[in-house]
Amino acid sequence: MSKALKLKNLVIKFKLEIYGIIICLTLGLLSGLVVKISDYSWYNNLLKPSFNPPNWVFRPVWSFIYVTIGIIFGILYKNINKNCLLFSIFSIQFILNILWSPIFFYFQRVDLAFYNITILWLSIALCGYLARNNRSILFLLCPYFLWISFAWLLNFKIYQINI
Repeated sequence: MSKALKLKNLVIKFKLEIYGIIICLTLGLLSGLVVKISDYSWYNNLLKPSFNPPNWVFRPVWSFIYVTIGIIFGILYKNINKNCLLFSIFSIQFILNILWSPIFFYFQRVDLAFYNITILWLSIALCGYLARNNRSILFLLCPYFLWISFAWLLNFKIYQINI
């Protein structure tokens, strides 16, 4: 079998995951553009905890996370009849994820962003519970859950020290 044919077969096999990655990266980019058009000086003037990472860390981490989210969407969509509830909750958590940046940066509502990320964290935990028998999804959820846990703490501390 030629390399081109092998590649074509891989693309066909993982078509939904590829679509999921493209959609998630695109929506993540659009959400990130809100940061660019917002008054970034506001964020720079906030007091931040000592564990706040440098700004350059966020783009590669979120790119990786959006790739994993896209793969999960593809996996779930392939088996949507078996995973309808999980797919629905995973979709809701993704909407919450995309809304966090506008809430935090554009509207400058650290408090509402904290409530958003709390519900987001809970919904990711619920997705992990619902996917407990699917090792692929659990494996892909782990870095996302850990990052959102860190982001939750960061959001909480920024809220707490800037009240």
